[in-house]
Amino acid sequence: MWLGLVSTLIAYAACKALYRRFHVVFLNPMITSLVALVLFLHFAHVSYATYDASARWLTSLLGPATVAFAVPLHRHFPVLKAHWPEFLVSLTFGSATGITGSVLLARLLRLNHAVVTSIAPRSVTTPIAMDISQAIGGIPTLTAVFVILTGITGVVVGPWLLRLLRLKSPVARGALFGMGSHGIGTARAFEYGAMEGTCSSLAMIVAAFITLGLAPALVSALG
Repeated sequence: MWLGLVSTLIAYAACKALYRRFHVVFLNPMITSLVALVLFLHFAHVSYATYDASARWLTSLLGPATVAFAVPLHRHFPVLKAHWPEFLVSLTFGSATGITGSVLLARLLRLNHAVVTSIAPRSVTTPIAMDISQAIGGIPTLTAVFVILTGITGVVVGPWLLRLLRLKSPVARGALFGMGSHGIGTARAFEYGAMEGTCSSLAMIVAAFITLGLAPALVSALG
């Protein structure tokens, strides 16, 4: 009954400790805990249905997590107020680019409609991405996979982009991680500094709500 819950918590705690010990990007707990759980389920001969049934309440916490986004918005509102033009323009453009690029690539690869609508909101944090996916006819669990893959890619490529673009502004650096790799990116941004982490957190939240408005219209327009 508690197999899914216990295995998830143990895997995440162990992988987080491993990341703190060695601090290598590929040991990010979002990567290693996922691999650990897949291996555990495979070798223990536990079906995904069995696992999901005992860990489903973790998924149900995504709703309260979405509401909790109001906390950092309120806490860091002065930062958002001071830089709202930069956030609004860059995140609107980033959200539109993310949705359009995802849909066009999926069309180019001739993926079916369910996959296309599932991949469209991949550039926002998981709780909102899953809600958007369900609203536009996608598969929320598949969307979650795309979100995780996007976040992992962002924390791997992000530092390289910072060097390539020579970004020195904490606001720009934070926005890059928040827009590009959501929660995983925000954790990475805090490693650069408090302002980078704060701006990444705000970018992640603002981009999520911008995408909430843009995704249905863009997916429909791109057909």
